[in-house]
Amino acid sequence: MPAYVACAIATAVAVAGYGVASGAMRFAAAGVPYPGPVTSAAEFVGYFAATLLGALCVGVLVFILTTARPDDDGRLDPAAYRFHLWVERLAPGWALLATAMVVIDGANATGVTVPRLISGGAVGDALGASESARGWLAAAIAATVLAVGIRFTLRWVGHVVLLVPALTALIAVPVTGNPGEGPDHDLATSLAIVWVVAVAVLAGVRVAAAAGPPTEPRVQRRVQWLSVAAGAVAVVYGAILVGLMVQGTGLLDTGYGRLAVAAGVVLVAGWTVDVVLLATSRRMPAVLTAAAALGMVLVLGAVAAMAVQPAPRFLVDDVTVWDVFLGYQLPGPPTVFNLVTYWRFDPLFGTAAVVLAVAYAAGVLRLRRRGDAWPAGRTVGWMTGCLALCVVTGSGVRAYGSAMFSVHMGEHMALNMFVPVLLVLGAPVTLALRALPAARSGAAPGPREWLLWFVHSPVTRFLSHPVVAFVLFVGSLYLVYFTPLFDTLVRYHWGHELMSLHFLLVGYLYYWGIIGIDPGPRRLPFLGRLGLLFAVMPFHAFFGIATMTMTSVLGGPFYGYLSLPWVASLTDDQHLGGAIAWGSSELPVIIVVIALVAQWARQDRRAGARQDRHSDSGYDDDLDAYNAMLRELARTRR
Repeated sequence: MPAYVACAIATAVAVAGYGVASGAMRFAAAGVPYPGPVTSAAEFVGYFAATLLGALCVGVLVFILTTARPDDDGRLDPAAYRFHLWVERLAPGWALLATAMVVIDGANATGVTVPRLISGGAVGDALGASESARGWLAAAIAATVLAVGIRFTLRWVGHVVLLVPALTALIAVPVTGNPGEGPDHDLATSLAIVWVVAVAVLAGVRVAAAAGPPTEPRVQRRVQWLSVAAGAVAVVYGAILVGLMVQGTGLLDTGYGRLAVAAGVVLVAGWTVDVVLLATSRRMPAVLTAAAALGMVLVLGAVAAMAVQPAPRFLVDDVTVWDVFLGYQLPGPPTVFNLVTYWRFDPLFGTAAVVLAVAYAAGVLRLRRRGDAWPAGRTVGWMTGCLALCVVTGSGVRAYGSAMFSVHMGEHMALNMFVPVLLVLGAPVTLALRALPAARSGAAPGPREWLLWFVHSPVTRFLSHPVVAFVLFVGSLYLVYFTPLFDTLVRYHWGHELMSLHFLLVGYLYYWGIIGIDPGPRRLPFLGRLGLLFAVMPFHAFFGIATMTMTSVLGGPFYGYLSLPWVASLTDDQHLGGAIAWGSSELPVIIVVIALVAQWARQDRRAGARQDRHSDSGYDDDLDAYNAMLRELARTRR
């Protein structure tokens, strides 16, 4: 541990020196007054320290979830509890540093020193002027939730839940920095979300493995697979992201590019070692483990030095209004041809759709090789859902949906009411439970056990309860669009990604309770499920009518800045979006009703077959019950 602390301190000193050396030029390039060497260096060091603590918290949480051996009550074992204490101690520091960075970043954004910013009472103005300062504020709030929550749970499922605020705090800063600005920021934002999570997992897992490596060979190999997968994602996504940030300039012509190359060399070297050891079924020596962990500290230092300076592309590109607000140029009006042919593959949801489809196909293939059958209808439903997810988030539907309310509403309805129906009908949990091997007696639990714990956890039971799922499904529609929240989310690409994730998850929970095949939520009788389905229709109809009759424009400032030449009236476009919201709900309802009736008929056939088998065996439930009643009456009379 002293070696890691020394490496972190040395990296912080180097980062601070880089910040002082490049400070004046950095602020001159950005057109902001130079606040002085202390404030400039503090931004570099604070970014590095907060990012390091955040990466360790997220990575160690993942390490705990993949190596723990909980008891029958779900509590962590002593080895995992040791790393739980790490998160308990690191999370408060992360929250404090993120809070300090709100002020430091705001001071740098406005070109004044921190004392002058505080004494002048201009922190609020700095928050309004700096998107990254608002990102740090969101990170501080989420890290505080993690710091408080980690002290109240020792259960495996509790650590799964705490990954949500941890990932939120980790992602909030990068998406409001260089990746979220300028040309191609839609692609860069999605790339940055995946990349920062992969790097955090890699850093935390390597540091945890160096401090206390698992002793069980199966768990050691699991950690190696995790490192290889995270390293591959970090290398590939990092290379694409750097390519976008330095486009139009030489890779080695700027300090930004040289730092990126240095970080890339360290990542590739560590990943190569992981691949070789995994292929040869060898355990990484202690020296290499320590070197790999120290290398990740250096990578995070380079990332911090890159993040607080403008990307080279911003200094050479002629940026248009569409580049600022969309990140790309639209080819023209939203014709059917443009919606189908204009593609900007989403590195987050598009890749997720491909991975989910491949994993599902692998599960089906494994069952067939084992001689087990799997209904073809479920496979068709899942694959169609994955294809629809990829198309909706990567085709012109997303490109125009980010610029026009009417197309956005079609995208929303597809992600909220069409894609989830297909995915639910695919029964992925049932397939995973049948395809994944169970852990041997006495061995560490694996993915199958993790899935069972999560599906049957109190959190999942609460969220998938029919009433809760219904309230989330309906209430979030009004919460997003009829509050100022939509004006913020529609402005940024991370807001579009967040809305897509929310609509997809809420839709899945709702339809899981109605036509779900997988175990999990409390099932209503079939008539109750049918009633729950039709109960949504008045709310959707009212939302559509309200949107069609409103005089104010939802997201008006953002759509006004875009000023699309083919949108003559924002009000008319919004009314069209309301009509789409009202009318597009009918097709998913038809699919759900057909699926529900088919499941109902199938259950009746099974119940009838059981009753026939029971009768054929010489039993008659009604006659037995009648004879039992007569015997009871006779005994009472006596």
